[in-house]
Amino acid sequence: MSNALQNYIMLLVLGVLLLGAEVFLPGGVLGVIGAVCLVGAGIAGFYAFGPQWGVISVLALVIAAGVGIALWIRFFPRTILAKKLALSKSGADFKSYPDELRALIGRKGTAITALRPSGIARIDNRRVDVVTDADWIEEGTPVVVIAVEGVRILVQRDAPEARTEGRPS
Repeated sequence: MSNALQNYIMLLVLGVLLLGAEVFLPGGVLGVIGAVCLVGAGIAGFYAFGPQWGVISVLALVIAAGVGIALWIRFFPRTILAKKLALSKSGADFKSYPDELRALIGRKGTAITALRPSGIARIDNRRVDVVTDADWIEEGTPVVVIAVEGVRILVQRDAPEARTEGRPS
């Protein structure tokens, strides 16, 4: 087997493998390298087979790529692998946290970790990531939720003076 034919086969196989790997490692880099390998295989085909058969090998690569893409689009979405890789529901069904978190405003809890200024508190028997309104709060200190900004839950010490400021008790 000639060196040019070995290069042709190696580039062809490597190009197909890299394009296949692009499915599992998306980002475009492997796909571009795979496409470059297939172009290199087309060029190597001219050295391996001569001008006449080189053109035929390039045409065969282009036709095979077109048929491969058409078969991929037709059959891949129905496979078990595709169903594991793709979302099965539309984004409209997804729940967002802010509405659920806004219900925590005015609720009391306890700092599970030291809040310096962020940490974890237990509010309504669930662990929640929280941020203090400026000061550090030690572990075990009672806290109250004073605001929710997106997914950021702002707390302060639950002290008697905080209750007299008109906040819910």
